[in-house]
Amino acid sequence: MKKLLSILLGLSLLTALPVHAGHAIGYGQGTQTDAANVPLGALDFDAQYRQYGAYATTPDKHRIILTFDQGYENGYTDDILDTLAEKHATAIFFLTGDYAKKEPELVRRMIDEGHMLGNHGMTHASLPCLSHDEAVEEISSLHEYVIEKYSYKMQYFRCPCGEYSEEALQTLQELGYRTVFWSGAHVDWLTDDQPDPDAALAKLVGQAHGGEILLLHSVSSTNAQILGDLIDALRAKGYTV
Repeated sequence: MKKLLSILLGLSLLTALPVHAGHAIGYGQGTQTDAANVPLGALDFDAQYRQYGAYATTPDKHRIILTFDQGYENGYTDDILDTLAEKHATAIFFLTGDYAKKEPELVRRMIDEGHMLGNHGMTHASLPCLSHDEAVEEISSLHEYVIEKYSYKMQYFRCPCGEYSEEALQTLQELGYRTVFWSGAHVDWLTDDQPDPDAALAKLVGQAHGGEILLLHSVSSTNAQILGDLIDALRAKGYTV
C-alpha cells in the first residue's frame, strides 16, 4: 500500500489547456488509443487537469490499479473481497454516504484487509450542479463521517456521474483531495442486464494498458465471477495489480 500511495501522490504536473470554469463536463476515456493501448481521452484529461491533482492514468506503466464504485450493496462485495484476499491484491473502494452508513461491516473489512477508501460524495450529487458551498458540504460531510465512524482519512475522490468542471476540481484540490477518474471500464452497472462473463473478461484483458486505472462496480455479478481470472490474466501480461 505504501508503494501505491507513493505512485499516486508522486504524479508530475502537466500543463493545463484552457477550459471554462463551472461548465459541467461528462468524462469518457473514448475508444481511440495510442500505440501503448492507452485511451486518448484519458491522456487528454491528464494533460488538461493534472495541475488540479486530477488524473485518469498513473505513470507506472507496469501497474494497473483496481477501483470499485460502491453506490449500494448488491450482495457481491464479500465475494470481491474474498477474491482480492486470495489473489493478494488491493483496490480503492469509492464510497457514497449511503454505503458508508448502511454497510459498516463491509467498510470495516475493506480497511482491515488493506484496501483504500475513496470519497464518492455524500449523496452522489454531480458537483458542477452544486454551488461552491453545496459542493464543499457534499465532499466534506462524508469525509468527516468516515473519520468519525471508521477513524479513516480519505484522500481520493471520484466524481459522481463522471461529471466535473474546472471549478469542481479546484474545490477538491482546496479540500486536500486528488480526483481519480479511469482509463478502463465496461458496462457493468446494469444489474438486470449483466455482460456475458467470457465476453467481459476478454474485453477487460484486451483493453489493458500500463498505468491503467480500472473502474468496476461492485453491484455486478459478472465482476464478482470474473475478478480472479481477470487478475490472473493481467498478471500473466506482466502487470502488477
